[in-house]
Amino acid sequence: MTTPDRSARRLRRLFGTALSAAAVIALVAGCSSGASAAGAGDGTPKEGGDLVFQIDSLGTSWVPNSSSISSFQGNIWGELTDKLVYVDDQGNVTPWIAESWEASDDATSFTLHLKEGVTFSDGSPLDADAVVKNLDVWAKGLPDQGIPRVGLFPSANYTGATAVDATTVQVTFSAPTLGFIPTLGYHGSILIAPSSLEGTAEQQADLANNFGSGPFVVESWKDGDSVVITKREDYNWGPEARGHTGPAYLDSITYKVVPEPSLRTASVQSNQADVAYNAAPQELAGLKEAGFAVAAPRYLGFVNGYALNTQVAPFDDKNVRLAFQHGFDRQQILDTVYTDDWLAAESFIQSNVPGATDHSDSFAYDPETSKRLLDEAGWTPGADGVRTKDGQTLALTLYPNPYLAASKTVDELVAQQLGDLGFAVDIQVYDVTTYGEKVIGNDSVAAYEITRSFVDAGTVAGVLTGAKEGDEDWFHLGTSDQHLVDLSQQVAGASNTEDRDPVLDELQGYVLDEGYFVPITQIAQRIYVLTPDLHDVTYNGLAYASFATAWLDR
Repeated sequence: MTTPDRSARRLRRLFGTALSAAAVIALVAGCSSGASAAGAGDGTPKEGGDLVFQIDSLGTSWVPNSSSISSFQGNIWGELTDKLVYVDDQGNVTPWIAESWEASDDATSFTLHLKEGVTFSDGSPLDADAVVKNLDVWAKGLPDQGIPRVGLFPSANYTGATAVDATTVQVTFSAPTLGFIPTLGYHGSILIAPSSLEGTAEQQADLANNFGSGPFVVESWKDGDSVVITKREDYNWGPEARGHTGPAYLDSITYKVVPEPSLRTASVQSNQADVAYNAAPQELAGLKEAGFAVAAPRYLGFVNGYALNTQVAPFDDKNVRLAFQHGFDRQQILDTVYTDDWLAAESFIQSNVPGATDHSDSFAYDPETSKRLLDEAGWTPGADGVRTKDGQTLALTLYPNPYLAASKTVDELVAQQLGDLGFAVDIQVYDVTTYGEKVIGNDSVAAYEITRSFVDAGTVAGVLTGAKEGDEDWFHLGTSDQHLVDLSQQVAGASNTEDRDPVLDELQGYVLDEGYFVPITQIAQRIYVLTPDLHDVTYNGLAYASFATAWLDR
């Protein structure tokens, strides 16, 4: 628990965030722009300090299987929990709770060797039995409780896990599962105490009921408002790859919901907060010039783009899908909306994913080709420039993704350029909660904007098709495209990267040539603006910041 003095100091900083927009902006205007650059000082970590982290949202439920993959709540879970392995931004896998592992030659059987002495914050051991319980819940969910399995965990061929002894786990699959070990570092693969996993969905939805083994523990939380976590004094099993394995240097972190991006960054500028999440990209250059640290790490996963619903007009026509794909200028988006931290898309997966290849010619900007494809599909321009066919307008609604700071601005640029081709584009903006209710999983949505990470490309089959129970089937194809199913299953079932990479290359080309996925740009979704006083923040392969290594120089 925090001391009264520290609590009072933290509350003073939190109350400062309640200022009106005008007051905060006025306060910032009076601040010196000559803030020292992050990393100043002699580099020796200082103990103590209460970090204030302002964030867009904290979601509506804390059920671990679903909330852990949230771009918002994932920040908190990363401090409360550990993973079996650590994955960096190039996909390199190193030990964490699993000190070592072996795989069979055919990648169907894996043996995990666990660190001794690790405990959850409820005092129970993080042993082989606990790992087996977590693996089962990741792979299967808890259907009786309405708790889904973890998306992009290789569940399809999961046979089961067995505790050989207290520190050894045997995991088996019915087919080669090359992506199993890397996916143990996925942000959905968080280790939770069995006592928490045995709770009902309602109980798991309460963050206070979920115990991890990470460097921080929950002190308090208020639904839709804030979460306060404090350091765990006995923590000493962090991953060596982070550079610090012991207890956190910080005393506490307070996550405070501030929906307006400009208020979050203004709070950091005025010393009312230490970290602002999801700043608008247009603000970053000025913040850097003022001496504030800015991090826009790329994660391993899919690029930002649109997954098109092949069962809904107008994208039930391949020509229209390809016209959309070639119909907007991605370089203009990069130049207008983003900074140099964002890169051009080369495929539908990020270029830092092992096995990613360049297929950018498949979706190069070519408005004349788009017009020809629409003409061939029978869509005729009217006097107002909008195309029609059989009395129907070439209409499309885009839903900006609330998990991506610049999504609405990007969609507006896309809509403008598609309008020049004859599309009638509407933009419907929802907050996080409403977006989840009205867009995610809605079979009538024609274009769903993707912001999704993964660790290993072997898991992508679970979202590209509907071949297995629980698959997300982004393009609503089911098993109707047998070639896509075959390629996806070959990628998922490869036993080594030498065999998998050529098929993965073919899969990327096929998805793009069919117009199933329309890339926009490579994604830097998790944007952090940090006070110059904050040092040694680390970022993993999912682009989440870790404050287990961080310290404040004040």
